[in-house]
Amino acid sequence: MNRKTLLLLPFLLAASAGIYWWLQIKDGAEAGAPLTLYGNVDIREVRLAFNGSERIEEIRVQEGDRVKKGEILARLHTERLQAVMEEAEAMVAAQQQVLATLEAGSRPEEIRKAEADLEAAIAKAQAAQDTYERRHRLSEQKLASPEVVEEAKAAASVAAAQVKAARAALDLVLAGPRKEVIAQARAQLHAQQAALTLARVQLTDASLIASADAIVRDRILEPGDMASPQTPVLTLALVNPVWVRAYLPEPALGQITLGAKATIHTDSYPGKRYAGWVGFISPTAEFTPKNVQTPELRTRLVYSVRVFACNPQDELRLGMPVTVTILLNQPSPSAELTSNHCGQ
Repeated sequence: MNRKTLLLLPFLLAASAGIYWWLQIKDGAEAGAPLTLYGNVDIREVRLAFNGSERIEEIRVQEGDRVKKGEILARLHTERLQAVMEEAEAMVAAQQQVLATLEAGSRPEEIRKAEADLEAAIAKAQAAQDTYERRHRLSEQKLASPEVVEEAKAAASVAAAQVKAARAALDLVLAGPRKEVIAQARAQLHAQQAALTLARVQLTDASLIASADAIVRDRILEPGDMASPQTPVLTLALVNPVWVRAYLPEPALGQITLGAKATIHTDSYPGKRYAGWVGFISPTAEFTPKNVQTPELRTRLVYSVRVFACNPQDELRLGMPVTVTILLNQPSPSAELTSNHCGQ
């Protein structure tokens, strides 16, 4: 056997294996035989961080703990946030009183005082006018000097002006505050209310809440650490959904539909089978990743598939290698069955 033949031998063997594999898929599909895929269990993770910067007061969970959606997992120191909220509440209350005072208008006592001031001003003006007229008559009889008459005339003019001022003051009291002043006070109240809402949100954000039913995977920070929105405190592994990330060979692409039933088994529980269904088929092809265990698939284009699994006892764990069996050419399931087969 010459050197050229030796160099071509691996390529010939690979091509033969590929043809054999494709024929097996084709013959199996015609006979209704199952398709076997290999993949790993995958889940979603959530990295929880506080939406604020403050020292952590307590963390209530440990790695491996199961948590429920809405459960408080950790808390920050809240003395400063509580004080900010109380200050905002006081400012809102004060501004509400200011607005209420303006909207209520003038008090009856203020109106009566303005009316009395006007009456007093009218009386003074009348007295000043009488004095001026009397002195003017005396001046005509040469019994009063011109200076005395001018002083009386000036006093009468001042008194008349005071009457106008008192009447204007009464009109203002009767009209009440200007609508622009009331609008300004109302806008200030809205601003204070917004500040109070923000303070309450910040106080609520001092509690770290579980976003879903999950298992605590990592506890990254500890009480006393400084929390920030950029620093996760806990990592949660979501218990639902759980799926297998596998890769579908191109010849079987037309024989697998969304919602097709599947069976999943693992080396960890050899005698146990898990029901599943095809929930996603990638629209684009890719080269098989190197972590797939079947060597004959590594040189061919495949399509990523996501096979959702029923995992009632949480035995399927992140990264666990599994084997998936899917019968080819299954009838297309109805729309309501493509989302969940665990209830069947």
